[in-house]
Amino acid sequence: MTHHKKPELKRRLARIEGHVRAINKMLDDDRGYPEIVQQVSAVRAALDGVTELIVQDLVEYYVSQTTDKVGKEIAIEIKDTVSKIL
Repeated sequence: MTHHKKPELKRRLARIEGHVRAINKMLDDDRGYPEIVQQVSAVRAALDGVTELIVQDLVEYYVSQTTDKVGKEIAIEIKDTVSKIL
């Protein structure tokens, strides 16, 4: 399987990593929990975006590899459903 979205995934993960470091610094600086929780929520949303991108890449790969029309439709439906959940 190819990973067409790998560069974008790596960029997103690097941003998330930096964000997590910033949250850790907020703790060291004794920032308030409401601010910290807000930032943790932002990281969770960013991770959901990474998951969605991985699912999208996987479905695009599957659809490109199959000649089965029903299989393609099912894969696209799964991708759309996961996107709604995230």
